[in-house]
Amino acid sequence: MTKISVDLGPVQETLLIPLLGRAVETQKETGLIHDVKAVNIVESLDYDFSKWEKSKSLKGATLRTRMFDEDVQRFLDRHPTGTIVEIGCGLNTRFERLDNAQAQWFDLDLPDTLFLRRQFFQDEPRRTMLEASVLETDWMETVAATGGPWCFISEAVIIYLEASQARQAIVKIANRFPGAWLLMDTTAKAMVNGQSTHDAMRYMSQDSWFRWACDDPHEIEHWAALQLAQSRTLLDASPDLMKHAPWQFRFLARWAPWLMRRSLEGYRLNQFLIGSTV
Repeated sequence: MTKISVDLGPVQETLLIPLLGRAVETQKETGLIHDVKAVNIVESLDYDFSKWEKSKSLKGATLRTRMFDEDVQRFLDRHPTGTIVEIGCGLNTRFERLDNAQAQWFDLDLPDTLFLRRQFFQDEPRRTMLEASVLETDWMETVAATGGPWCFISEAVIIYLEASQARQAIVKIANRFPGAWLLMDTTAKAMVNGQSTHDAMRYMSQDSWFRWACDDPHEIEHWAALQLAQSRTLLDASPDLMKHAPWQFRFLARWAPWLMRRSLEGYRLNQFLIGSTV
């Protein structure tokens, strides 16, 4: 079988890390996720994944994905006909995991990523790929036309922007979509500065490293009409997810969370409510 070549920009190439994480977890008897499509995609790509095979971050990336899944599911439970927008969708399969046959979905990403994505996914009546940067605004009109309510997910995407660009993107979404949910991760300065020793990012060029440092997600509330409704670390995963984590992680999380809190506190999964109508 002829494999599909991978031609991605340095930041876009990082989408292969969570893809591999989902594939690896799927092949475990008690993995965090069941994502056969991720396994098929990894097997179809002409790419050397071996540099990440022993990376503990694969488990963390998958745990993050599942935690965001739970947040999106809460939105869909409340708004079953709402609109989901995956900012920087990469090769994610959240639609396959969570679609309720009612919601509208938009997969937003840059041209090179969507070129690769279209090898494995296609538009459907309720699912549309949008070729654009989150910093642009034309795509917003297409999303706004659904009438909402909207749920935006930035999973390991906005953190790769410069600080001024991250603020620009968040403010534009907040100003255009009152009443929306914004699910996004933030990374503290220590984490941004420590990528040379990170077990996955150290194999990538510095051009691919994330740049925006945010020590306190509450700071974002001052940028626009945003309310921080929830902020979690990986230690705050639900019991259903935690039972699939490595036993060492589960043991420390239960009996000595303070040992892990310092290293994990800087990476947070946040839910913002936009405006006062939610």
